[in-house]
Amino acid sequence: MIRIGAYALLFIAGFVAISIWSTWSATHQKTIESGLTPEDFKFAFENLTLVTEDNIPIAGWFIPAPDPAEKKPALVILHGYPAEKGDMLFIASGLHQSFNILLIDLRSFGKSGGSFTTLGNKERFDLSAGLDFLESRGFLKAGVLGFSLGGATAILGAARDKRIAAIVSYASFADLTLLGRELYRTLPVLRYPLVELMKLWGKLFWNIDSISSPAATAQHLAIPVMLVHTKQDEQISFRHAEILRDALQNNKRAEFFFPETGRHGELPSDFEERVKTFFLQYL
Repeated sequence: MIRIGAYALLFIAGFVAISIWSTWSATHQKTIESGLTPEDFKFAFENLTLVTEDNIPIAGWFIPAPDPAEKKPALVILHGYPAEKGDMLFIASGLHQSFNILLIDLRSFGKSGGSFTTLGNKERFDLSAGLDFLESRGFLKAGVLGFSLGGATAILGAARDKRIAAIVSYASFADLTLLGRELYRTLPVLRYPLVELMKLWGKLFWNIDSISSPAATAQHLAIPVMLVHTKQDEQISFRHAEILRDALQNNKRAEFFFPETGRHGELPSDFEERVKTFFLQYL
């Protein structure tokens, strides 16, 4: 019995250690650098350093629409995890003629400050810092286009910042707890306590005070929202899109674009045209 108890304690200690390491790994991912800048696309742009309400410096690029005499609307474009703003320049290039575009590095990624990501919880502050900048340039409202973590941040941010007039969320997760359980699906039973422990360590060690649930937020959104999610997404399952769609069922201005094929981050052929039409209708 003593030996069994010792083995049990050893297993529990090891499991707790693994949960702490998993939490650290998830929140301290190294940025995947694209190496791209607006110069590669021959865009005129401004290098920016913005500051969030919790004093995190956020790096950004402001790319004005080609003809400043025409008052064109503004978009904020948010990258995924663990990428950076250069990763979204291909999308920006297809929208540049019609919009003033702000790209930012979410905290801890790219050139922004912050030593860890909060997986959507405080990235809302990064988005608001971007909207502060746009407001200083005369844009009282803006659209937000976000991919993956950026899409979740757009939805979460709209609940607290009324300057967000419309959202396109591409391949967002619906709930971080569900995503964690899916990512650890090779641990059929243990994934449940593992994810709960990870949430606890995130709160205790990295001040992530609540778990991100875009679906819970989406239920209360009345602004136009377009959800885009491919049914073959191998990183964030299509189940998340279904949950978000259900959460938006009472939003009369919600639109859904769910291509049959395409991996995570693979753009449908008519993606840019659909996005442009959507934002021009509502901005």
